Amino acid sequence: MCGFAGYIHNYGTFDKEEVIHKMADRIKHRGPDDAHYYIDDGIALGFRRLSIIDLEGGRQPILNEDGSLVLLFNGEIYNYQELREELIKAGHVFTTKTDSETILHGYEEYGKKILDRLRGMFAFIIWNKNTKELFGARDIFGIKPFYYYKKGKEFMFGSENQKTFSLNPNFEKELDEDMIPLYLSYEYSPDERTIFKNVFKLPGAHCFTYKNGELKVERYYKIEYKIEDDKSLEYWEDAITKEFTESVSMHQIADVEVGCFLSSGVDSSYVVKEISKGTKKVKTFSVGYEEEKYSELPYAQDFSNVIGVPNIANKVSADEFFDAVPEIQYYMDEPLPNPSEIPLYFLAKNARRYVKVVLSGEGADELFGGYPMYLAGGHFDHYSHKVPRPVRKVLGTVAKHCPNFKGKNFLVRGAMEPYQRFMRANYVFQSAERQKFLKRPIASKVPEEYSKRYFDEVSNLDEPTQLQYVDMHTWMIYDILLKADRMSMANSLELRVPFLDKKMLELSTRIPSRYRAANETTKIALRGAAIKQLPERTANKKKLGFPVPLNDWLREDKYYNKVKAAFQSDIAEKFFVTSELMKLLDDHKSGKALNMQKIWSFYTFILWYEQFFVLN
Repeated sequence: MCGFAGYIHNYGTFDKEEVIHKMADRIKHRGPDDAHYYIDDGIALGFRRLSIIDLEGGRQPILNEDGSLVLLFNGEIYNYQELREELIKAGHVFTTKTDSETILHGYEEYGKKILDRLRGMFAFIIWNKNTKELFGARDIFGIKPFYYYKKGKEFMFGSENQKTFSLNPNFEKELDEDMIPLYLSYEYSPDERTIFKNVFKLPGAHCFTYKNGELKVERYYKIEYKIEDDKSLEYWEDAITKEFTESVSMHQIADVEVGCFLSSGVDSSYVVKEISKGTKKVKTFSVGYEEEKYSELPYAQDFSNVIGVPNIANKVSADEFFDAVPEIQYYMDEPLPNPSEIPLYFLAKNARRYVKVVLSGEGADELFGGYPMYLAGGHFDHYSHKVPRPVRKVLGTVAKHCPNFKGKNFLVRGAMEPYQRFMRANYVFQSAERQKFLKRPIASKVPEEYSKRYFDEVSNLDEPTQLQYVDMHTWMIYDILLKADRMSMANSLELRVPFLDKKMLELSTRIPSRYRAANETTKIALRGAAIKQLPERTANKKKLGFPVPLNDWLREDKYYNKVKAAFQSDIAEKFFVTSELMKLLDDHKSGKALNMQKIWSFYTFILWYEQFFVLN
């Protein structure tokens, strides 16, 4: 687990060594243990290492036998031992005991087809010194980040974006204001673009080649559902148990101590239970608040006592929460107004006092059907099969113009196509309401259009499955996994996610939706597997998802005034209609409305902008 940065130096008179040192050192938090660099007549590479495997001998960049190939790698390859043996038999000579080097020799042996052999989380580049070709890739889920800047002859890349790229004199820092409406709806950038002009994310399951100024990006892996309807629920429960046991075991491979995050839900509890089979000494970490109704600590501590593992907990106060927001937005690189990132930051900070690696439960919801909206998708899917489309259209039109009644929203949304009623597309702001907050008109497609391409790829599947597929390509990679990576690495902590394993994914894509989310129950098969090992109250506990007492805090004068000051700042005035921002805040404080998400979206953006365009 590390961080890297690099650039093709096509032109420029600056000191290339000094620049790459500065770029890599800016992300020292991703790798405080070591630093190393590589420069030749075509490229400059910098690496920051967090030592996890081969603590003494795993320095990067790593060169192949004749020095013609150079590797930078961030992540973990969990099947590296078998790959290493295979490559040694093929005649390759290893100079380290790391998982990283298997990618380098694997590329020599198989070319880009090595990607089909890798089981893990990764982002890497391989530079061919002789051909001046750069090859890179990102894991199938997008667990580990990869950014690049391309403008004219300039090509830069790294584990983080603006804060690294801005140290290169040839980088032009520009805000892409056209992305603001999308941000206000989704709370993130829902495609390959970022909020910076000419800075892009390499999507998960994609690789690229760069040569002679030409960039070619291609998908190397596609999630495909091959549903097996003839298997029983018990069969799938047993299959999950078997695969998850193997995945957790592989995710524990390390030369340092491994701990585990523990909330109150089934996902992290299942991870902890699996680890505890091997050792009762595994440290678990939980976070909560003084406000009991929002705190998961009692549940987590009760569970840890039941299975007999130590639990180390910390509580976040309102002052700590608000004080941390600017720093957290700095580490995020792009604005992300998900309040759960803040307790996650403090959770990771506390865990890093004890361990270098933690396992977590991210990804279970997306793979196995954990969100309530998948249940809603099932209702709409049933409705679509029972009622012809023309009839649904008429009913939706009539309902839209009627006074409110029970079922109105269902009829209106039932007339839409799945991509049009996709809830995450208008997660914070509906497209129709965004403009009144913007200082100047910004033309933008309706948010749903950005998810349509993913719905089109799986249009033959039932709606709950479509929703899961879209979530894995948007919400999971650009929100859930983004904050997981940034908040853990801000504290030099490696976070591993055993649910997001290639074999776990392939298993999940065979399970019928009736065993994922149906009959008002989510994660049916996963819960069934878990309940055989966990207390029933844990296996069946309703998802909370890092609850935050922010609704209440925003009504307190102290924190209301903090937000008010931001809403009346020069930055707010530059982009937004401040009177509308204040109305949101005042209506929330008075109890007229629940505007927390909307308030937090603007507040986060303002503090983020200050970090990157005023202070840095």
